[in-house]
Order: sequence, then structure tokens, then C-alpha cells
Amino acid sequence: MRLRLPRWAAVTAVLAVLAGAGTWTAVASDEPPPVHRADRALDADGVRLDTSYFTSGGGERRPAVLLGHGFGGSKDDVRAQAEQLARDGYAVLTWSARGFGASTGQIGLNDPDHEVADVRKLIDWLADRPEVLLDKPGDPRVGVTGASYGGAISLLAAGHDARVDAVAPQITYWNLADALFPNGVFKKLWAGIFFSAGDQSGTGRPGANPAAPANPAAAKGSAPAANGCGRFTTELCSLYQRVAVSGKPDAAARTLLEARSPSAVGARIKVPALIVQGQSDSLFTLAQSDAMARALGANGAPFAVDWIAGGHDGGDRESERVERRISTWFDRWLKRDTSVDTGPAFRVSRTGGVDSTDGQATLRAATADRYPGLTAGTGTVPLAGPPQTFANPAGAAPPAISAVPGLGGGLSGLSSLGVGLSLDFPGQYARFDAKPQTEAVRITGTPTVRVKVTSTSADGSAVLFAKVYDVGPDGRQQVLPSQLVTPVRVEDARAGRSVALTLPPIDHEVEAGHRLRLVLAATDLGYASPTVPAGYTVAVEGPLTVPTAPGLDTQAAAQPWWVWGLPLIGLAVAAGLLLTARRRTTAPAPDPELASVPLQITGLSKKYAGGDRYSVRDLSFRVERGQVLGLLGPNGAGKTTTLRMLMGLIRPDEGEIRVFGQAIRPGAPVLSRVGAFVEGAGFLPHLSGRENLELYWKATGRPAEDAHVDEALRIANLGGALERAVRTYSQGMRQRLAIAQAMLGLPDLLILDEPTNGLDPPQIREMREVMIRYAAEGRTVIVSSHLLAEVEQSCTHLVVMDRGQLVQAGPVAEITGSGDTLLVTLAGEIDDPLVEKIGALAGVGSAARADGGLLVRLDGTDATTLIGELVRLDTPLTGVGPHRRLEDAFLTLIGGGPA
Repeated sequence: MRLRLPRWAAVTAVLAVLAGAGTWTAVASDEPPPVHRADRALDADGVRLDTSYFTSGGGERRPAVLLGHGFGGSKDDVRAQAEQLARDGYAVLTWSARGFGASTGQIGLNDPDHEVADVRKLIDWLADRPEVLLDKPGDPRVGVTGASYGGAISLLAAGHDARVDAVAPQITYWNLADALFPNGVFKKLWAGIFFSAGDQSGTGRPGANPAAPANPAAAKGSAPAANGCGRFTTELCSLYQRVAVSGKPDAAARTLLEARSPSAVGARIKVPALIVQGQSDSLFTLAQSDAMARALGANGAPFAVDWIAGGHDGGDRESERVERRISTWFDRWLKRDTSVDTGPAFRVSRTGGVDSTDGQATLRAATADRYPGLTAGTGTVPLAGPPQTFANPAGAAPPAISAVPGLGGGLSGLSSLGVGLSLDFPGQYARFDAKPQTEAVRITGTPTVRVKVTSTSADGSAVLFAKVYDVGPDGRQQVLPSQLVTPVRVEDARAGRSVALTLPPIDHEVEAGHRLRLVLAATDLGYASPTVPAGYTVAVEGPLTVPTAPGLDTQAAAQPWWVWGLPLIGLAVAAGLLLTARRRTTAPAPDPELASVPLQITGLSKKYAGGDRYSVRDLSFRVERGQVLGLLGPNGAGKTTTLRMLMGLIRPDEGEIRVFGQAIRPGAPVLSRVGAFVEGAGFLPHLSGRENLELYWKATGRPAEDAHVDEALRIANLGGALERAVRTYSQGMRQRLAIAQAMLGLPDLLILDEPTNGLDPPQIREMREVMIRYAAEGRTVIVSSHLLAEVEQSCTHLVVMDRGQLVQAGPVAEITGSGDTLLVTLAGEIDDPLVEKIGALAGVGSAARADGGLLVRLDGTDATTLIGELVRLDTPLTGVGPHRRLEDAFLTLIGGGPA
């Protein structure tokens, strides 16, 4: 036994060491592996392609991913995603397409003979890399992904090169001619943005090679700069100029764009595809992804469709989630990991409401185990209204407004929240209304309707813009889902022509009590319309057909973390208190002698955990009734910390705060006599200003009549905006509403932290008057502000802090009146020679005009002598007194630091 014990002890020790080493290794492996990046220029038939190659980990072979960028961008735009894919176990190659970034050459809009051929050369290069997994010599296992321009090249690469094994195109096109010339109408605004971006490519962009020729004509194969299209090829430049001038696409333009579209090789794309398309996208609508899905499905290729909330018009692109799904998609089809869950066959992001913590729209998913297409589960909605005649105005102006590329800021994504921007001009559209919905209906897909169109134009044609509005119960408020409109060119309509309209594909819920409205307008800002005046007559020939995609399973709206987190935190805190047997400290007894004193602070100190200095140290001062006290100090002086301790939000380390004789503790009853606006107020963005105030007061549990809402609203001065949702407020409006909230109940002590932030000068003056009046009625105001001129005019007393300590306290006049500058008040104006004489008096340093008289700086004389000299000079003086601006006093007290 004596021999065995040491042996077992040794074995145990070895196991402990090994266990410790294993634990250390696991912890160390949690750190993201380093990513190696190699930049190089590759030659493609004389064009220099700027590339970056990303790898991570050991020397084992792994699948490769080609990652393309969007139009007008460069390889630098996708660097972060490339690094993450490298950490996920892929060899990743990014490149700047021809004419973009530091790459030379001309933009051919994914020309098979140029941009697509470039991708084939990039795949050749990957096949020679020792890190890349090969299916056979010269055939790397490779996936291609990218957004917009890069998304199209992923599909084109799969159609032109059989070595591509999987693709993940995002917010891109299937047929570029259909995207830019929908139903024969020129999408002029987006096309103009395209060619403007191409004109600016390669210059002034991050990552652009400064050594690259500034003039695109200097690069091999460049078109002359005189063509006005920057780096575009001559044939594309000619196409754009021809269509932009005529306002009407021709057959040659359609043929050229179709030849450079994935649809041209659609029958050859048979690899697994994750199709990500944007709902907020008037450039490449959901119809483009539907065409992709139908073509791939016909080819027998595995595919999944994901409709994200954002798109080219802005909104939430859900980048983090989408990039994770792309990585998982490649894990399944490139790494051949069959255990990976690639997600549902169809997913659509829906707005689940507004997060009250930050005012942002929350998203939830609706999913199905198969892609439903755009016409599943159709129902009909009858439309009412007689045939209507309207005008196409001369010059097609003013145009109706639907989507505004580059200006929407994601507005289209908020249409489900009742927010939108649309405008139809009277006399330029026809309108047909349905009855209000008796129950909510979710439209998922493309509504359709048949109409009859008659035109008085010389050639009998008409260009119309069809849209379906969601109209509120009042019949006036209307929202255009995703800001989308369908253009249509109707030929031979002199005698009337029946047309089947396919409206834009959307995912939108029409609430009960709302109605659908079909509008056909003669113009739209984003499109080219005939400029010759004409009259159009439109009649509906049947109901509106709406798809509902009934097989979708919608997730419940995600709850904010605090809904489930706060109870758990509460349990943890309670358990901690029980386990440590802490006893709650009782508050000190009230001090009867201070019952009428609004505030007394004694020996207050606070040091935050982990800090090396005090935020507040040994602070003491007292505030009386009727005072407006200004709390001043440079940044970091401890002003906000003091106010937070005063509100019971944090506990002091030492000292005490008494309000009307009651010691302040979190939840102290005396805090009901305190109103505060400290570091902003949290409002529910979907409620109106008035509703927020009423909800706040109701939460206090006090009678409604004690709120004095009318007095508070006079301060807010929000007018009609008081009835609008707070999410529509400007910063200044929110500030005024927060101050009104602080004044509910007319508290005896009002605390305002930077109350004038966001207010304009008249509102600042009004706030000053409000504080003075408020205190004049026997209440007390404490205001922290960096606007020294406002403090000087509105405050009666000051407390100046610096580095957490009291510097000086007292009446404003006492603090500002201790300088060597006197204010001479006058009965009338005096001329400049007299001002100069006063300034030249013995013992006077200077004299200058000021509001109310003259500022005279003494330099050796005294006030009595100065008065005698002023009388001798016949100066019409009415008084002489000390004067020093608060700014001067403040800077002197704190040693020149900024407020």
C-alpha cells in the first residue's frame, strides 16, 4: 500500500496536468484564427485585375469561394465577408471587376467575352493553388457569391463554367433587360445612377490604385473619355445615350442586355443556388428572383429562396444573418457536409413591430418547406369605380412619386409600419377602391387585375404606372407597399385595349378595416414617360386577384431580451441576497429642520468600480425655495453623476442627500416631489406624444387630475405634432416632450440636464422664461447646462464643480461681480469720440460699447474716481456697477477648461 499510493498520486497528477492542458487548448482555440491576405494583380488579356486572396489555418486543402462586389464598388467592399469565410475554412478570392477599383479595362456589364471570361481565369488560378481542394486536375471545388453586380456574375459563371459547384446570388437580376426596361418602359432614374457610378469608378474610391491612370482612356482597351460614359464600353455607352434621349428602349438595346444576363444561359445553370432577394428593391424586384427559382427548378437544381427586408432602396440587408446562411450553404454543397441545416426552402422577413428600446423595426421570419412562387393561394377583391379619364401632362411633369433611388433611406421597408412616401397629382391618375377588409389579409406575391385602356395620343399608345395602395380606415392615409410600381406600355389603344396587369410582388399585411386601392398614373419620377400631352381612359374589367401563399409558417415576434432577462436577473439578485444574508439598511430619519429645504447635499463622494479617481468628492451645497440653480463644470466635472445620485439612480459611497429633509435612497417616497430630465427620456416610438405623457403619468399611480397636463403641454409647444407618433419627431421635439414629461405634476424640485439641447433660439428663450416663472411660484429648479450665457440670464444661483469637487457656490451676481470691469449704464447714446476719451482716462485700461451701456476696464483707478471723471465729461450715466461675464468667471474658477 505504501508503494501504490505514490503511484496513484502520480497518475492523478498527470491526469490533472493533461486535463489542464486540454482545457487551456480549448480556450485558446476559441480565439478566431488569423487570416492571411495576399494582394496581387492578375493579367486577363492585357487587363489588370486587382485581387486579394484570403486563407486561414493549416496547409490542408479546402474548397474555394469567389466573392464579387456590387456595381460601383471594389474588392475592398467585401473584405470582411472574405475574412470570415476564410475563418470558416475556405480559400477566398476577391477581385475588382473591370473598370472598378484599381482594375483597368472597360465596364461591359458582365460581358461573357470579358467579365465572365475573367472569372474563368480566376478559377484557373485557384486550380493551381496548393490550398484549394480539387475535384480533378484543373477543376477546383468552388462556389461563387456576391451582391447585385457580383450576384449576377455568380450565376453567369455557373452557366459558362461547369467547374462552379454552388452559387449564392444576392439582390441581383435574372434578365437585365426586363429589370431596366420593364414592360417596354425605360427605368431612367436607376439607369442614370448605373452610368453615373460607372463614370466615377476607379477614381477617388478606397482601395483604388493611385498609380492607375486617372484617364480611363490611358488604360488598355479603354473607351475615349469624350464618350461621356466613363469606363463603359462604346457599345454600352451608345445604348444608354440612345435610350436616354428617346425615352424608349429599342430592340437592339434589349438584345444586348439579355445576352449579358444570367437568363441567357439559364438552361445550363444546374448547381445548388441560394437566392437572396430584397423586398425594398425597385431596381431588381422579387420577380427577378422568381424567374431564377423557376428556371433552376426546371433544371432540377437544388435551390432555396430568401426574401430579406432590405434591398437597393435601403432598409435592413440582414447582412450578418445572410452571410451566415451563405457559409452554411457552402458547407453543405462545397464541403459536402450532409449534417448541415441550410435553412428553409423559402424564407421571408416580416416586420414584427417596433423595438421600444431603440425605435427600430424588429424582424421575424415566415418559412415554408417549398418555394410557393408568386401566385399561390389567390383570392379576389372586387374593385369599384366608373371608367375614368385623366391626362398625361406635357413634358411628363410633374411626375408622380413612388420609389426614389438613393433617397429612400430604407423608407420602403417601413411600409408595413404605416410609413411611406408617395404622391399622385390630381388629374393625372385613375383610382378604383375595394371595400374595407373584414379581416386581415397577407398578400405574398403578385396581385393581378385586368383593365381596359384607351388613349388619345397620336400613335394610340399609352404608358401607365400601376400600383396598389393600403388605405387606412379614414380613407385618406395610404401606404404604397415597398414603394413599388409596375410600368406598362400599351400599344394600339385608340379604340380601347384590354390589358392584364401584373402588379409588383410584395409581402404585405392589410389590416382589418383597411382597404385596397388600385391607382393607374400617367407619370412616375423613376421612369421615362411620353412628353407629348395625351388623354387616357381606364376602366377595370374584373376584380383584383391577390396571392396569399397559405403554406407559410410565421414565427412569433421576437421578444426584447428584457422580457425574459429581467425576471432571471431579479431571481439571481434575490438569491444572492439570501445566500449572503445581507440586511437592508434603513434610511436615516427625516430631519424636521430641513423639511422646507428643497435640497441639501453634505460630504457627497462617489468613485465608480474599477476607477482610479473620484467622480464626485466631498461635495456640499444647499438650495433654497425659489432659486434657479445652475450646476456648472467642464466635461468630467461630476455634474451628471451628482444628478443621478440625487435621483436615487446610483448610491453615493459617502455623504448624504436630503430632499425636503428626507434622505434619498432608491425608491424614496420623497422622490415623488421631484421631476427630472436627465440624459434623455425613453419614449415608445409608436405612440403619440400625448399618449406617452398619459402613459407615463398613469404608471405613477397618481390621480389623473394631479398631472397638470395642460401646463406641461404649454411648455412642450408641439402643436399638432403632439398627436403624431414619437418616431416622427425631430431631436428638438423629443427634447421638448421630455421636459414636459419632467414637469408633469408640477414637482416642487425640477432637475434638468442640458434642457436646451436640440432647441432653436426662440425655444431656448421660452425655456428660460419657463424656468424663471416656475421658480417664482415657490418651486426650485436645478439646471445643468454648457450654455453659459443662458445660465447667466436664467439662474439666480450657481454651483461650480471641477474634477468632482466644489469650486464655488453662491448667487450669480456674487460670482460674476468680483472682477475689475465695471458696467456704466447710460441714459442715451454717446458718440465715438466720447467713448475714446473715456478709454484714454488715467487709470482706465479700455472702454467699449456693450448691451446697456459701456464696459470700462479699470487699470489703476477706482470706481469713485471714474464716476467723477465721467461727470466731468458730461457723460449721461445712470449707474455704475461691477460686471464680469459668467464665462470669464467660469474660466477663471476652473482654470480655463471648456464647459
